[in-house]
Amino acid sequence: MESFEPVIADYPPAPRLPLLTAAEAREAVRHLFLLEQLDLSPRGAAAGQLAAELARRLPSGG
Repeated sequence: MESFEPVIADYPPAPRLPLLTAAEAREAVRHLFLLEQLDLSPRGAAAGQLAAELARRLPSGG
């Protein structure tokens, strides 16, 4: 049987960056999709896969 231990870590010292807003996250996804279209290498394909994964996690609406 597996036992799970809590993750214990310290936050890095200041400055800490704020979380992205939903609008900022949507803009990042849009840029990743554009990168996928412009870059025909595996990096472009990876950008598209990341954009799709992030888009699924964003709340709908907007």
